Formats: sequence, structure tokens, C-alpha cells
Amino acid sequence: MTEIEQLLQRVAEGARNTRPWGWPSLPEPVDTTAVARAEATLGFPLPALLAALYLRIGDGGFGPEYGLLPLLDGSASGEPAAVPQYLANRKSGRKDPDWPWPEGVLPISHWGCGMYACVDCQNPDGTVLFFEPNADEADHAWYVDAPDLATWLHTWLDGAGWYEESNDDMDMAPWPEFRIRTAAPRAS
Repeated sequence: MTEIEQLLQRVAEGARNTRPWGWPSLPEPVDTTAVARAEATLGFPLPALLAALYLRIGDGGFGPEYGLLPLLDGSASGEPAAVPQYLANRKSGRKDPDWPWPEGVLPISHWGCGMYACVDCQNPDGTVLFFEPNADEADHAWYVDAPDLATWLHTWLDGAGWYEESNDDMDMAPWPEFRIRTAAPRAS
């Protein structure tokens, strides 16, 4: 069994045995049509592990704190869906050029107060970023939460994330690619 298969089994067990805040039950997984629709709407593919979570575990409702967002449609508990939230964030970034939303960075989990865990879909391993909109400026609002989605999931399953009470003094490194990924293309 591959490491990813083992991880998916652990996540499935964690998803069955814990409910994030606001989720009374684990939603059914999405089908391949929903993933294809999401990717067509976004204009980029989901990292393979992220797609597998939605296809095999559930349409959100598992993971740390408030859990993964649903992929396309919001939840009964009021959680927004990842794809529409990404589109709204990109649109609001165009209205406020001081707070651009990077292309290909999909919000996957809401932390409250406008904060999100996001997956960099331009990275095949899915670097997990933390967006903190309460910073003074956008350059200080983006941090690397985990080098890849697998590490982020292991951290949650092991109870070792920064969001755990015992780990509240953990520091995250700023995301060095923010300005590169949000710079406007130069006219030639």
C-alpha cells in the first residue's frame, strides 16, 4: 500500500470519528463530474491528493477546526464552498489591488475571522498556506502552514498543528512567493 493510500485511510478514520465545529455529519464524497466542474470553473487542476479527499472521504466536513470546505456548494452549517470562495477572493483582489488574491491558491478550510487554510494548486504537492487578513498589509498576510497537503493532514491527525492549544506558540514562515504570484504581468 502506498503512503498516500495509507494517509487516505487515516484521514477516512479521522473523518468518521471526529466532527469539526458546525458539521453534524460527514457529507458524502463528490463524484468525478463535480471535480471536473470545479477544475473547469477554476481554470486549473486540483492537486491529486486534494481531489482524492473530495472523491473518497467527503465533500468537506473533516479536518482541523471547522474542517474542509465543501468543493462547489456551501454546507447546511453555513460554510462557504471552496470554488465560489476562491472566485470571490480573486474578484475582491481585483477591486483592491493592495490585497490581491494569488492565482491558483484555493481556500480549503475556514479558521474564522476571515482566515483560511489554502492549497497552492500551482504546486503539484499542494503547499498549504495560511491567510491572515487581519495583518496590516497583504505582504504579511500569507504564511506557509505546511510544505504539502500530506504533511498538513498528518499534522492534523497527529494533533500537532499550530491551532492545538498545546502548540499556540508555533511560528509559521512568511510565504515568499506572494508578491511574485500576485505581480501584474508586464506589458511587452
